[in-house]
Amino acid sequence: MSRFGAIAAVAAAGVLTALLLSPPLAAQEQRPLLMSGKQSLYQRVLSRPGAVLTARPHEGATVLDESVTAFTAFYVYDRTGEGTSQWVQVGTSSFGDIAGWIRAQQVIDWRQSLTVAFKEPLGRERVLLFRDRASLKQLVDEHDIVGYHRLAREAEQGTVSTDSPVVAIQPQTHVDILEDFYLVPILSHEQVFLGAEPGLMLEVASVPLAPPAVATAGAPTSPRSYRSGIVFVIDSTLSMDPYIERTRTAVRRIYDTLAAADLLERVSFGLIAYRDNPDAAPGLEYVTRLFATLQEGLDPESFFARVSNVGTATVSSRGFIEDAYAGIKRAIEEIDWSGYDARYVMLITDAGARSAGDPLAATGLDAASLRQLALDKGISVWVMHLKTPQGVRDHESAAEQYRELSEYPGIGEFYYGVPMGSVTEFGRALETVAAQITEQVRDTARGIPPALPATAAPEREQDALGAFQEKVEKLGYALRMRYLAQAEGGRVPDVFNAWLVDREFADPGRPSLEVRVLLTRDQLSDLQYVLRRVLDAAEEGLLAPRSFLDDLKSLAATISRDPRAATRTTRAAGTGENLADLGYMREYIDDLPYIGEIMELSLEEWEQWSARRQLEFLHQLESKINYYQAIHDNSDLWISLDGGPVAGDSVFPIALGRLP
Repeated sequence: MSRFGAIAAVAAAGVLTALLLSPPLAAQEQRPLLMSGKQSLYQRVLSRPGAVLTARPHEGATVLDESVTAFTAFYVYDRTGEGTSQWVQVGTSSFGDIAGWIRAQQVIDWRQSLTVAFKEPLGRERVLLFRDRASLKQLVDEHDIVGYHRLAREAEQGTVSTDSPVVAIQPQTHVDILEDFYLVPILSHEQVFLGAEPGLMLEVASVPLAPPAVATAGAPTSPRSYRSGIVFVIDSTLSMDPYIERTRTAVRRIYDTLAAADLLERVSFGLIAYRDNPDAAPGLEYVTRLFATLQEGLDPESFFARVSNVGTATVSSRGFIEDAYAGIKRAIEEIDWSGYDARYVMLITDAGARSAGDPLAATGLDAASLRQLALDKGISVWVMHLKTPQGVRDHESAAEQYRELSEYPGIGEFYYGVPMGSVTEFGRALETVAAQITEQVRDTARGIPPALPATAAPEREQDALGAFQEKVEKLGYALRMRYLAQAEGGRVPDVFNAWLVDREFADPGRPSLEVRVLLTRDQLSDLQYVLRRVLDAAEEGLLAPRSFLDDLKSLAATISRDPRAATRTTRAAGTGENLADLGYMREYIDDLPYIGEIMELSLEEWEQWSARRQLEFLHQLESKINYYQAIHDNSDLWISLDGGPVAGDSVFPIALGRLP
């Protein structure tokens, strides 16, 4: 029986176990201050850029660190003084490791580890930041869309008066938190209704890592060239010969176009072939093989020399589906994407993919985790699904996988199902979208400003390919605007203690923010370790389902509140010492602005689930563990706040949906 087959059997029998998080440590000689009204949650603060650590809480005291690393999380051991003379005594742990004193104005109260990031502004309202709660609350209570839009127009035009309640507006172009790190910690929140839709008003502090600059994203020129990288991930099993050859033909024509426009240095191609697990079918030779990197694809002769020997397998794989996710993951992790403003991975396949839980899968990732891994690297995944007659039984499930995999925030899914697997139609579609990418590069090189795409281009036939082209146009616009803004120093506004609403004002069904949790590399490693042992214990079947759910909720609550706690709270299964057992679970969850799926799952719901649904849930946890490992191992994703090499205290803002 497979690992998860065993878990399903255990779950059906009602016996699941986990490794539990321990309670707060026994009383120490000196412990941090507790949050108001809490029995176990300590006060924490984040250092602002330029914070100074001193030995005593007064002017002239010995300076211990004249420039504390921005965003360092400290525990609070004491507070003294009032107003502008208030000081905070901070420590690096909850064990009494006192670091010194910092002025209260140089830190941000840090009640939980949740932060927000602005979503891509294309096709949506830009977020307004208000100077006080009352001004925003009045607009929200009245759901004054006209008033909100009037304030937004003033902010966009730079005509905000000194007495306006608005102090800043989300940048016109997307500021990628992973490319240009900033932090917007949530200080407090309030539940509200925008019309009939629930939402949250958030008090936040906006803290860029570097000083802000004004962006003028419409400028037509830039000293740095806009570049696009396209990596083909091609199924190279028995049935794929004509599609591999047609891809080579399409790329050759694109190279000719680029050469004629003197743009060969601006667009590059790479190619990875994949098959399936050779342990199940030894004649397959490999799971994935890298034929051409983007560096090698800058030159047509170099590219074709490397891909000319891409051929199909001589034996069939086990079953119809292949390990497409292995090919995509390799493209994400092993291709050097630095220097490319537009990053595309194009999957070409006639079969579904092996997902998390499949014993023959090399990645252990599901579509959601793999998509997030791509987005973390700024990569858009596109899928050309060849719907051949031979794979008709696989079409529906494969399409579902690939639609989820290719979903791009704010734009939609980059999935195109090629009818009947037609080689002619495949070639037409491939050349059409590749020509769009080339055109975007050419326009940028010529200094032609990006034009906001129309909702629907009337001259374009609105078939499936036409809809795909619209998304390519929107994504190209967003990427070019981001490129121009980065070249001109565009950053998130440097505003402290502002108020905003987390939904679009005119369309409250759409969130305007992304919720993330700031973790260090060591904390993510510990989270992976603890969650892995939770699943291992579940497989052993030592505890009841309630204990299993309580353990997961304890882990999720602890990570949301204080990720450091997970580093010291593992214990042997069965000791009955987790947050839930001690009655602290509720205070960990209470007043959190956002909670994950697991915190809302009840024992009754779990027991009502079928064994298949429970198994799917466990596969999702397994996929998240594998995602943590992939993030941990991608050193170029981590932000070193002190400017040094990537280390255990480097940080990454992980999406809340990827946590347990």
